[in-house]
Amino acid sequence: MYSSVKTLSLTGLVGTEINVEADISDGLPVFEMVGFLGGEVKEARERVKTALKNSGILLPPKRITVNLSPADIRKNGTSYDLAVAVSLMKLLEEIPSDAGDGMTVIGELGLSGEVHAVDGVLPMVIQAKESGVGKCMVPRDNLGEAAAVGGVEVVGVSSIEEVKAYFNHMFDGYTPKDCTVKSERRGYDVDFSEVNGQETCKRAMEIAASGMHNILLIGPPGAGKTMLARRLPTILPAPDRTEQMEITKIYSVAGLLSSGQGLINTRPFVNPHHTISQVALAGGGSIPKPGACTLAHRGVLFLDELPEFSHNALEILRQPLEDREINIQRAQSSCTYPADFLLCAAMNPCKCGYYPDRRRCRCTDADVKKYLGRISGPLLDRIDICVEASEVDYESLKGERRSESSEDIRKRVESAVAIQRERYKGTELRFNADLGVRDIDRYCHLGKEEEKLMHKAFEDMHLSARAFHRMIRVARTIADLDGESDINTKHLAEAIGFRSVDRRYWNG
Repeated sequence: MYSSVKTLSLTGLVGTEINVEADISDGLPVFEMVGFLGGEVKEARERVKTALKNSGILLPPKRITVNLSPADIRKNGTSYDLAVAVSLMKLLEEIPSDAGDGMTVIGELGLSGEVHAVDGVLPMVIQAKESGVGKCMVPRDNLGEAAAVGGVEVVGVSSIEEVKAYFNHMFDGYTPKDCTVKSERRGYDVDFSEVNGQETCKRAMEIAASGMHNILLIGPPGAGKTMLARRLPTILPAPDRTEQMEITKIYSVAGLLSSGQGLINTRPFVNPHHTISQVALAGGGSIPKPGACTLAHRGVLFLDELPEFSHNALEILRQPLEDREINIQRAQSSCTYPADFLLCAAMNPCKCGYYPDRRRCRCTDADVKKYLGRISGPLLDRIDICVEASEVDYESLKGERRSESSEDIRKRVESAVAIQRERYKGTELRFNADLGVRDIDRYCHLGKEEEKLMHKAFEDMHLSARAFHRMIRVARTIADLDGESDINTKHLAEAIGFRSVDRRYWNG
């Protein structure tokens, strides 16, 4: 006697179809599971057996073999439980022999027979749809994210009894209309109107948000660097449907979606402590999981007190800042996670924080050089905007003039983003920060005066090729904010100004 049911395995964000085969034959009573199984999958044998027993379905005292094929792919996690149970129920004639045909079955079983939520349902359902599967059975608590895919019928179940009733046409299963799908649209409790002074920093933030450019804030303690950075998400353009799907897939795999949650429709803001490990920042583990870089995909990764992060952790940022993805290689598996984020970093200029104010700075020149040297040249090259947060004077702090609100700034940002989306329509580009070298030649034409200015900046500032191109990208965004199709000298001059600050500190 033989039966099979389809399910899915995830490696990173990529799904692979798994065929769960079951066979019952005469012989000594034994229940074996084979197919290159991880620890959680081996334990499924006891979970499934007990869940079926507590649901009134007893396994016969025969030889039972379950195979998860293909056998060369390692299976990890608990999402195979329900498929194993359904394949056994077909053998025991508790449900029709054609039950589950043309369907992907996903879910974890509790010992009582309940079907529990699992991580990664959204990318699994997306993979099932791309494979031509028209229907998926998922835990009821995962119904919200599964329903967000569209174009595939999803059925929710919460117990073995409901699974049996569904396949025997006595229960229609839960559908998205039976569940309250919670939308992850959170209001912000901070606003740029609360920030007095720091007009240059606000301007830099506006440019960074408009083109998704990496930004570094440098200045003394209490100048408002962290305050500004925490308000950056309030002016970011809203993610489109494609970006929402990408963000939600990552958080689904990471197990960070709440029960019944649909698509995440706000850009993430990830703020790890400077003691974070390399694995937690980049992702990994024996079973690779997303790290902070991936959790910040399509949003902001904020690194406060940048020099306090370990050298190895900071150098890990080089690949995602350049390639927009993280490649994780392990002996048992390897995967690639997306990591297209806006890096916002803040730091003091020295250990005590007051350099170059020699009236208060207690650091020697060697101390300052050592502290700033924790940020490597290659990492600095990957930062588009460097702006100095100076101390706020009393008049600015207590002045009656109210600063612009986040909503006012966001309107200008969205106008600039709309220009970029129209310009890059039909390409894989989204923001100016995505421009490659060939794209710069096409979309960032410079006139004679502009070429002359950039030549002088390149020579005087000793720019690398990477820094040179990033400066032009920033100028392209400034021109978009001004609503101008061509990059002018004033746009280039402002972009150059945002690169001169780091030269002031790191080059004396």
